[in-house]
Amino acid sequence: MHMLRRAMGVKMLRRALCAAAVLFATCAMAQDADVQKTKISLGTATPGGGFPLYGGAFAEALNATDRALSIEPRNTKGSTENIPLLEAGSLDLALVAGEPAYEALMGIGRPRTNLKIVTAMYSTPGMFVVRGDSPAKAIRDLLGKPVAFGARGSGLVILSRYVLDGLGLDQDKDFQAVYLDRAGDGPAMVLDGRVAALWGGGTGWPGFTAVAQAGGRFIAPDADELERIRAKHPFLKTLTVAAGSYPGQSEPIHSVGSWSFVLARPTLDDDVAYRLARAVHGAEDALGKRLPQARETTSANTWAAAPSPDLIHPGVLRYLREIGVGK
Repeated sequence: MHMLRRAMGVKMLRRALCAAAVLFATCAMAQDADVQKTKISLGTATPGGGFPLYGGAFAEALNATDRALSIEPRNTKGSTENIPLLEAGSLDLALVAGEPAYEALMGIGRPRTNLKIVTAMYSTPGMFVVRGDSPAKAIRDLLGKPVAFGARGSGLVILSRYVLDGLGLDQDKDFQAVYLDRAGDGPAMVLDGRVAALWGGGTGWPGFTAVAQAGGRFIAPDADELERIRAKHPFLKTLTVAAGSYPGQSEPIHSVGSWSFVLARPTLDDDVAYRLARAVHGAEDALGKRLPQARETTSANTWAAAPSPDLIHPGVLRYLREIGVGK
């Protein structure tokens, strides 16, 4: 009888613990449901490229850091579409590559935009990838060949124009330029021989990873070419892809490029921008674990990468100064 009572007591305890656990989970869900969510749309780019990958990781990390935020990534055609969508107020935030961001913020070739920087994303050193058995060893070996320069509307296409122009080359006249409808189509075109090379940029870029895993090699400007490019386009920065960033890449790769940014529409509320900056700062470690290139998404890099402090959103600037960045 004593054993029976003891067994019944254990069962009752287990049931009570289970009930408590269910109640706790239900309360937590109810609390989350009660939180007034601030919904924020985030424009990325075409599927298969680096921007959608980054946008997903960015949204997940910030939403987890600030439960009142609900950042929702949306596929777009990329940087050149994201800028007018932001200006029209059709997006709250968007990912924009360095060159189109610089042109818009500085008013180069277009009216100067009033979009503002929320955070720096990552640096983007531009380069080509070819198959392992390709005879091409240098950029000039690709002249006259079919080359995939990226998705239509992608900032990578603009970066390649600047790089090649610095070498006295025209992207459309000196190469058989191929522009993709989807960024993810590029690697297969290199591997099956439809194009001789694929242009891209950055660390952990999906297109480069796919070709490198199949034995691909990288081609970047040599030291003399880097000097020539920087002499003509000094806003481009000398950047390095560390050894081991891609499968089979045993040596560092030196190139030029710029920083990509998360930009905000002109009317984004200062308090919302402040919360976003605080969430970015709080999510730095988590974001870096989700995506290697996102380790560069830091408050310090935002201040350092912005062309000037007045281009940073006032709400973000307030937060940066509170934590001692940018004083």
